[in-house]
Amino acid sequence: MSDPAPIFAPDGPLAAAIPGFRARPQQIEMAQKIAEAIKGNRILVAEAGTGTGKTFAYLVPALLAGGKVIISTGTKTLQDQLFNRDLPTVRAALKVPVSIALLKGRANYVCPYHLERNERDGRFLTAQDAADLRAISRFAKITATGDKAECTDVREDSAAWVAATSTRDNCLGQDCPNVKECFVMQARRAAMEADVVVVNHHLFFADVMLRDEGMGELLPACNAVIFDEAHQLPETASLFFGETVSTSQVLELARDTRSETLAAARDCISMIDESRKLEKAARDLRLVFGNDTTRLSAAQASERENFDAQVESLEKALDAFHSVLDTQAERSEGLANCLRRSEEMGQRLARWRNPEEKDLIRWVEVFSQSLALNATPLHVADVFKRQLEGHPRAWIFTSATLAVGKADFGHYCRELGLAWMDPPPMTSVWGSPFDYAEQALLYAPADMPDPNAADYTERVARVALPLIRAARGRAFVLCTSLRAMRRIHELIVDGLQQGGDALPVLLQGEGSRTELLDRFRRLGNAVLVASQSFWEGVDVPGDALSLVVIDKLPFAPPDDPVLAARVEHMQKQGLSPFVHHQLPRAVINMKQGAGRLIRTERDRGVLCICDPRMIEKSYGKVVWRSLPPMRRTRLEADAVAFLETLPPPHTPA
Repeated sequence: MSDPAPIFAPDGPLAAAIPGFRARPQQIEMAQKIAEAIKGNRILVAEAGTGTGKTFAYLVPALLAGGKVIISTGTKTLQDQLFNRDLPTVRAALKVPVSIALLKGRANYVCPYHLERNERDGRFLTAQDAADLRAISRFAKITATGDKAECTDVREDSAAWVAATSTRDNCLGQDCPNVKECFVMQARRAAMEADVVVVNHHLFFADVMLRDEGMGELLPACNAVIFDEAHQLPETASLFFGETVSTSQVLELARDTRSETLAAARDCISMIDESRKLEKAARDLRLVFGNDTTRLSAAQASERENFDAQVESLEKALDAFHSVLDTQAERSEGLANCLRRSEEMGQRLARWRNPEEKDLIRWVEVFSQSLALNATPLHVADVFKRQLEGHPRAWIFTSATLAVGKADFGHYCRELGLAWMDPPPMTSVWGSPFDYAEQALLYAPADMPDPNAADYTERVARVALPLIRAARGRAFVLCTSLRAMRRIHELIVDGLQQGGDALPVLLQGEGSRTELLDRFRRLGNAVLVASQSFWEGVDVPGDALSLVVIDKLPFAPPDDPVLAARVEHMQKQGLSPFVHHQLPRAVINMKQGAGRLIRTERDRGVLCICDPRMIEKSYGKVVWRSLPPMRRTRLEADAVAFLETLPPPHTPA
């Protein structure tokens, strides 16, 4: 592949095809480095600051390379943007005959079999669910892809989607009577034939790495894998290299089996009875924790009264259920599939109770309506490294946040096993082209108490209020816990009301993330109080966001069972868990949160980090040095003055 630099030139094809396109030196250098990695089948770990234009920097060499490329993104939103906008734009500009395909997890596609069956059964909790299912049915008759993102009449989180899609567990595969109309199969065939396939990290691990759903042939055929938003990979890999048995999976199995029994083995009353007993066992296990929502190690969960007894009861109920199902499974493909699911679930549950592997973290997560028994690998480096050592190909890992300090990729490379590859990975950092010293101010308020102080949350709200007033709204207040988020929201609402400031204050959870962001942008003078899910992947360019307040350095809670197990393991190895794991993770998360503020060359604003440890502790300097080179102050007056110079917000009439 030739040098991609001319493509980005002022008189090049991108400038000719894209109004207002301006090449940046960082973008051109990044494209050259990626072209080099693809040509040499090398690993490249690349941090590219906000505004670098990294999407075009990897798309140009990917499309010019001439082989098969998989691009994996952190979110379905970015997936859709790549497939619908960025890829067609670059392909048209380069005039290359490259075929592209979009592949999502099966839960994103309408399943004709389950839609038809559940529409016929017609049992719904609400009239809205029934109306939504009818709308999905109409959509299924006219859609070419079956992708739920195209069905704008039904909310993405509607309960009706569960009845209209399949899961890995309840899909009948080639035995399905509707296999010819299967949208998942169509999407996979298109992916197999395409030159460039856009997936997301969850799908990459579930389908490609683990060869979980017959997708094993996609990876061997490709010449390069590009991970965008690559900072999410260690977490996603841990999730998929582990195992889970949840009460919601058990309830779904019982419900599906009952439905299949009514369709093909109506005379088997005992099957209906056993499915009810299985449901009761799952619900009784969840009820051990009352109204709590929590994460516990297996040992901590065992200390709860009746926990071990209820896990054992669930295993016995599953065995009895399986025995009856075994006598009926030959009567339909659906029942045979339920038998396979119950067998696999029984094996996972047995492994959770008596694990064979020693490097496994067993823990329990309790949600408001369900409970999950999780087994997570202590480290994913070995498993991931094995994937990298297969067929020779290029692996590109890119994000705005991968390094600690200015260019230390050691933590990231160790987590994914890249540090032990031969040859070692190429690494590069390209800073943002934004003029942070001119565009932004970093404010670290003086006299803040220790984050563990009883009044810390009140003090954060007190710091935020004058800044919110000066910015005339237009603020994100990002919190490290849900409890702090709710309290800070309450205090900000009260403070604004007392001051007579009529600013809309939104709270995470009042709607879906997409809905809240749409409202925030539309209002133009809103305050959004949110937690972890708004720290990354959120893009609000322009005047609607001029202030980001962060309550604390985002260290994972020390009582988190997965973190606690990793800390103990590192201590046994003579390593400092704080230096080698907790601090690097916190730095990467903090860079993500800070990255919400400045999204374009015209954006201006204040980043306020309330946590005094960033200034007072020696490790705080690592965080401080990792942040963009904004002007810095400890004085509230400086931050207020900066915000008051900004143009007034655009609010709807």
